[in-house]
Amino acid sequence: MGEMIDFPSNGAEAGGYLATPASGRGPGVIVIQEWWGLVPHIKDVCERFAAQGFVALAPDLYHGTKVAVTEPDEAGKEMMALELGRAAKDMSGAVDEVRRRSAGDTVGVVGFCMGGGLAMVLAAQRPDAVGACVAFYGLIPWPDAQPDFSALAAPLQAHVAGEDGYFSPEEARKLEQRLHELGKETEFHLYEGADHAFFNDTRPEVYDAGAARLAWDRTVDFLHARLG
Repeated sequence: MGEMIDFPSNGAEAGGYLATPASGRGPGVIVIQEWWGLVPHIKDVCERFAAQGFVALAPDLYHGTKVAVTEPDEAGKEMMALELGRAAKDMSGAVDEVRRRSAGDTVGVVGFCMGGGLAMVLAAQRPDAVGACVAFYGLIPWPDAQPDFSALAAPLQAHVAGEDGYFSPEEARKLEQRLHELGKETEFHLYEGADHAFFNDTRPEVYDAGAARLAWDRTVDFLHARLG
């Protein structure tokens, strides 16, 4: 089982959930939460990564606040109230903490919904340390948080839901084209019939077991290929 830890964050302190493989070492992965916060589902994702040989850390970007999956309006308020400067410091601190604890010079970052957008932001902000980025239906609702994709060094794998009303396939195609024009390495996967948040198995109204299994296998293969 993993544990909650504290780690340095640009002169301050941040917290998060850390899961390590049985070997104690392995490539590192940062897991970025959905708009619900650092809920049990995200901790479980860290445990799944640890079972695949990764050192996985999910920074707590809401600093203790969690929202029930039955309260999307409250989750939306928390997301829009997120202090982006502090979140950037927390994520960067998590990168440095995982690099210290893991094997290899670079780490991967994986995010879901809001976290998918922030994963891309982090990859663009820390090209020195992020060697692979995976965005599940990545949503970037903050006008001031658009990534500088010209700075992106890591390859990007994106998982796109065919019925997504937040990050539509059309928007995904536009992003893919933009990244291609910048010469970035990308890998976009479309899951026909799947809805936004199809990977979250605590939400039966949107969970798609087949799509989730395929996306997970692709994610693990992608990260191992680029991180070891």
